[in-house]
Amino acid sequence: MEFITTLLQNITFIVENYIVPPKILIYALLGTGLFLTLRLGFIQLRRLKHGIDVTSGKFDDPDEPGDVSHFQALTTALSATVGVGNIAGVAVAIHWGGPGALFWMWMTAFLGMAVKYSEVTLALKYRTIEEPANADQGVVAGGPMYYIEKGLTETYPAAKVLWKPLAVFFALGLMLTSFLTGNAIQANTLADQVETNFGLSPYITGALSALFVGVIIFGGIRRIGRVTSVLAPLMAILYVCSALIILALNIGEIPAAFATIVTEAFNPTAGVAGTGVGVLMSTIMWGVKRGLFSNEAGQGSAPIAHAAAKTDEPVSEGVVALLEPFIDTILICTITGLVLITTGVWNAKHPTQLDLAAGDLTYLTLDSEGRPVASASYNLVTGDAPAKIVIRDGEPQYQPNDTHLAWHDVTVDRFFIDEAQTQPFEGEIIPEQNTAVGTDGTKYSALYGNAVETSAPLTAKAFSQGLGRFGEWVVLLCVVLFALSTAISWSYYGDRCANYLFGAPAIIPYKVIYILFHFIGAVSSLNVIWNFGDVALSLVTMPNLLALLLLSGVVWKTTKAYFEKQPWRNDS
Repeated sequence: MEFITTLLQNITFIVENYIVPPKILIYALLGTGLFLTLRLGFIQLRRLKHGIDVTSGKFDDPDEPGDVSHFQALTTALSATVGVGNIAGVAVAIHWGGPGALFWMWMTAFLGMAVKYSEVTLALKYRTIEEPANADQGVVAGGPMYYIEKGLTETYPAAKVLWKPLAVFFALGLMLTSFLTGNAIQANTLADQVETNFGLSPYITGALSALFVGVIIFGGIRRIGRVTSVLAPLMAILYVCSALIILALNIGEIPAAFATIVTEAFNPTAGVAGTGVGVLMSTIMWGVKRGLFSNEAGQGSAPIAHAAAKTDEPVSEGVVALLEPFIDTILICTITGLVLITTGVWNAKHPTQLDLAAGDLTYLTLDSEGRPVASASYNLVTGDAPAKIVIRDGEPQYQPNDTHLAWHDVTVDRFFIDEAQTQPFEGEIIPEQNTAVGTDGTKYSALYGNAVETSAPLTAKAFSQGLGRFGEWVVLLCVVLFALSTAISWSYYGDRCANYLFGAPAIIPYKVIYILFHFIGAVSSLNVIWNFGDVALSLVTMPNLLALLLLSGVVWKTTKAYFEKQPWRNDS
């Protein structure tokens, strides 16, 4: 497991520093979204109602080609997007970039609505209809790899030699992303939350959740569609209703919370982990990264689910896709962010058991003024642990140039041997042995202290502050449902890529590897999995955005023809 962790860290460093720097990804996402918004005349505002009408099923025709209804296609895609990004991702964004990161999540979502519309419309236009031996596995194959290959070849035949390799690169990248972003991160968050609440080993949680996911995904897209059409609405209603109760209890704090979000978006001063302080690009980056992770606009994953919809009108599914970033980020992520800010837990330190062998424990490099040093990608620079850390009356006695022990990338000021924090620790922490040794010779595998939380446990603390123990149970249940439903949906994205690259025989081996990665994600370090997931996202996003820009004229013409013809009037 240590080998895998080191490998992922090295790949993350290479990609973020030499291949797709975070700034490039930000400019590409926001720039493409703005261009498509203007090119399509703010379609995310003008056609939102039509998307709701189509999703309601009033225009459905079961005889049209496809595997699932408009609603099932939306819920499958939403099950992949409305996930731990809404619970954990918002907390991570605020932890690193401050409350202002939420504003940039909104911008990513608004512009992302036009992006999502474009990629789904193209996915339906260039999808293929197949006749597999088992129809439950799906008769439709569609997504960016198809519109990159077929659409760009049709539109730009002079450069056709470029498009097939680009499509293959995208399919390989998204298949890799499916193992991580849509799968390992979900398992990691689920295992982390279960361990926090019950102390259950991530190995056990990972094995059980992998088994459940396996049972569903081997049933194919039709079983996935049936399961997600129930899970997605159920989990969204439970989570949103509970959060709205908390906001109602803190209604007086909401205006100030919005003011803080907007102010911090342009003049950041409050990054919990330090990197957001005074660094505008850090705040923007974390908002865009977590916004992309949450709603997946531009990434090219959701079009694969939407391509399975029963329709012969590409635009009719494109307008359905408009709803995703709106529901996922502008509604649900905003609600989560407001709960974190109004309850005041987002920047507070909490009594914490500090397991000296946990992946949440890191060693930070500090500058001459005692502030954490950030890398070019705005992650904090971690280093090797010192041979030992001497503790006097609970306070660490660091030597010059020592890295400092941190929990969730924020330094811990004092250590105690009891949960009530009445007995300061006196002795030495020996990082190489994951042990603390007291002056009396007593060994400790864990100490206690005040530390910040992040990811799903931070959101759980906010909910518990508003609703007590019931709030913690709501977050736990939603993490379970969100993580499992997202992993289920993402398996379909990856198996369509495997089908495109290697044919139908590759689908079963792909699913076996997918389940293995689910288990690996559950037992790996949170930071490593999230960071590598971001890298995988950036690799697949760039070729997809290029295709969307080059095919924007096709989207415009297809949109114009659809709304001039108004085919839904003939179906109603």
